Amino acid sequence: MTRRFAALLVALVTSAFCALSLGGRLYYFLAVLFALLIVFSFISCLWARNSLQCRLYIPNHKVQRGEQMEVQLLMRHGCLLPLASIQCAYHTPLGPQQCDFPTAPLTDYEIGLTLDSVHVGTFSVSLDAIYVQDLFSLFRMKKTLKNQQDAYLVLPNPYPIDKPEVLPGDDGSAALGRTQEDYNAPEDTRAYLPGDAMKRIHWKLSSRRRELVVRRFEMPAPPDTLILMDAAQPQAEKADDIPFLRDALCETAVAVAKLQMEDGSPVRMPLHGKNATEFVSDQAEGLSQLKEMLAARSFAEAEDFARILRLELRRMRRTGAVVILTTRLNAGIVEGITSIRRMGPSARLYLCTRTPEDPELIPYISRLQHHLVEVCYVTPA
Repeated sequence: MTRRFAALLVALVTSAFCALSLGGRLYYFLAVLFALLIVFSFISCLWARNSLQCRLYIPNHKVQRGEQMEVQLLMRHGCLLPLASIQCAYHTPLGPQQCDFPTAPLTDYEIGLTLDSVHVGTFSVSLDAIYVQDLFSLFRMKKTLKNQQDAYLVLPNPYPIDKPEVLPGDDGSAALGRTQEDYNAPEDTRAYLPGDAMKRIHWKLSSRRRELVVRRFEMPAPPDTLILMDAAQPQAEKADDIPFLRDALCETAVAVAKLQMEDGSPVRMPLHGKNATEFVSDQAEGLSQLKEMLAARSFAEAEDFARILRLELRRMRRTGAVVILTTRLNAGIVEGITSIRRMGPSARLYLCTRTPEDPELIPYISRLQHHLVEVCYVTPA
């Protein structure tokens, strides 16, 4: 009910009282007219609300950050009486919104909405309610909508970076050589050639054949590029900076993976937490899967990143380069990174922060650089 209804109801009561008191036909006419207006408005609103159908539809559930997401709202109603307005209330990541539908009956209407994809993540759009108002604005009825919600992913948009490199004097063969030191699984044997290592000689077989025979091993795959990302809630001075830091982490990780996979280099990226998973690929086509995995992360885990770095030390035997992404530095994280570097692979740290000149970071950065860890700063957009 609206204020107009309250005023009309007062006029109706007054006219009916005057008609009964004075017996004037004009007052009877006015009372009947006001009553018909109220009945007409109530029936039209009730009819429209009960016959109204509304649906939310997202054609494409994935979009790159910075692009616009298209959302469709579909509506139809069967009320043949005229209406003043049909208003839809919906909720987006930017907050509650409203839009108006045409009021013509028995017609399918479609309204397209465009939402800005500001941050990486999983977001939802929901239809909350439909408000119907009669021609004379006496009633405004609400129809609550249930299960009218759809989600979409905002994927990281990588930016150009420098390719992670192995240390000077090591073209990757050192890491590859470490994988060849396992002599328990020979693939075949062959005749000895000058320059073969003595420890590869198969002495028993050589004594039977009366010639030197060496073991031939399977050629191992190239060393991996390991990406380790701190998936805990980003550390920021202001709460408004947290989504921007998350964007920087995800887009830097995708940029590193893209650069490596374009050359056919294998990339591994374990994602720890409640729903632990791991991305493994050496083909550029797998980049879309990585984007979806990162967009689905909540970045609300309480996992200790220093402990994760210690757990990943077991991978260093087959790793050629390690890329670490975080928004924080402390003694535990620095010790984990230096331990990785001491295991042999090259290491690059991407520190996502708005305060790279923070004096508390200087001792940690100096220690990392002392252990030949490359440190790069990423400032969120």
